[in-house]
Order: sequence, then structure tokens, then C-alpha cells
Amino acid sequence: MLSVFEDMPARERIIVALDCGRDEAISLAEKLSGRAQWVKIGMTLYYACGPSIIAAFKQRGFKVFLDLKLHDIPFQVEGAAHSAALTGADMLTMHTLGGQAMLEAGKRGVGKAAQERGGSPALTLGITVLTSMNQQSLEQIGIDKQPAEEVATLAQVAKSAQISGVVASAQEARMLRDILGPQAYVVTPGVRPVGANADDQSRIATPQEAFGNGASHIVIGRPITRASDPAAAFDEIVASI
Repeated sequence: MLSVFEDMPARERIIVALDCGRDEAISLAEKLSGRAQWVKIGMTLYYACGPSIIAAFKQRGFKVFLDLKLHDIPFQVEGAAHSAALTGADMLTMHTLGGQAMLEAGKRGVGKAAQERGGSPALTLGITVLTSMNQQSLEQIGIDKQPAEEVATLAQVAKSAQISGVVASAQEARMLRDILGPQAYVVTPGVRPVGANADDQSRIATPQEAFGNGASHIVIGRPITRASDPAAAFDEIVASI
């Protein structure tokens, strides 16, 4: 199934993961300014700097994917999503393992923030199975399924909660496009250009494979941020797509 993202320029569909300290993240953003449109702020950077780091990137013209993977009782997630969306983040994540009621609560929190700030609500994404996990990892936590089976189950929970989409590996993207339809956001981390180190990822794919399988956006960190020339690395990935 084709997605509504097919004709979007590649540079608008690449999210650069800034999993580092504040000074390095700002330096990387300045090098990528005018090229990348999205940056990902995860736990490492957000817990070190707080909401001000989001404002720093928004002021530089970036869209912000705030990847905090919220997972708690619905009341807590609604409040956390509301606070996170008030920072100006454009995209937020929650664990689908928290269940439909929790995801719906997070969506409500985002909606309330949009009413207070004005503008469109932040996109809400459900984390399915982490790309660092494989079948053995799932078995260790009592899930007797192949990763793709568990991803499909959790995607149905996200669909029932009517959130914006999911996060999963590119290996499941084609299946997810069939489950969620052409409008859903299917964001795939664990993306590595040909020849790049897999690092701590288990279920990886190249950018071309990810988009070919139906991903709306891909998350790339170390192959860009640890390159000797991050801007050139970003441009090379765009050109390869």
C-alpha cells in the first residue's frame, strides 16, 4: 500500500537523532541547518537540559521529535503528554504496551496543549517493539512471539486509540502500512546506510529499504552525528534515496 508521504522530499522525511550533550547537539544542529528539517530529542538530551532544549531547536527552524516513550497510568501520561506538547514539540512517543486507555489519555493531553498554545496538536506515536530487541529479548520478558507478530498486535492497539502512528523497525513497515493505512505515520529507527556499523540495533535496514517498505520517516543518528562531516553525511544519504 502506498502512503501519502511518497512524494515528500527525502530531506523532509529524515529525523536526525541527537543523543548527546547540549553543546554538541547545538553544534550539530548548526551544521545541519538548511539541510535537515527534523531532529530527535531523546531521554539523554531532554533529561540533561529540560524543555529549554526544544525551544533552542525550534528557534533554529527545526521540527522536534520528542522521544520520551511515555509509559504509566493514563492520568500520568495525560499530564506528561500535555506538558511535553506545551514545549512546542511536534511529535511525541508513548509505549503501546501501556494499552489503549493510556494512549487515548496521551492524545487528550496533546489536544489540551494545542488548545492552550494554538496551532495543530503534536503528532502522537506509539512505540511497538524496540529495534534493539529480537525474539530472544521478547522471550526474556514473557512474550512468546516473533517481533513482527508483536508489532502487529501493538499496532492494532495504536489504531484503536486513533493516535497518529507508530514507531517500529523498517522490517515491519510494509505490514504496518497495510494495518494502519496510507495516512499513518510509520517512523522507523535502526536505519543504517550501506556499510554502516549496526551498533546496538538488531532489526536494521537501509534508508532505501525503509522507504520502500512504507516508512513515512526514518530516524538516523550515529551515521550522521559521528561522521567527520555531518552535513556531507546527511547529503549523501539524501542523494542515495
